[in-house]
Amino acid sequence: MNTTHSESQNVSGFTEVEVAQLAKRLEEDEYETPFAALEDWHLLRSLAFQRPELAEPYLYLLDLEAFDES
Repeated sequence: MNTTHSESQNVSGFTEVEVAQLAKRLEEDEYETPFAALEDWHLLRSLAFQRPELAEPYLYLLDLEAFDES
């Protein structure tokens, strides 16, 4: 799956393995540019709201407490 995604991307096709790979990239934080890291962060955030069952183990990477999404 392509790793460049927008905030509004449909994340319905993501698998547990793909989300784990995404989280690993975020944890390792070895991106070539800050924008690449931000794209992955936004993707995980989208997953957290649209597919919470997949993103739950990785919510610590998002620090969502500062956001009011309601």
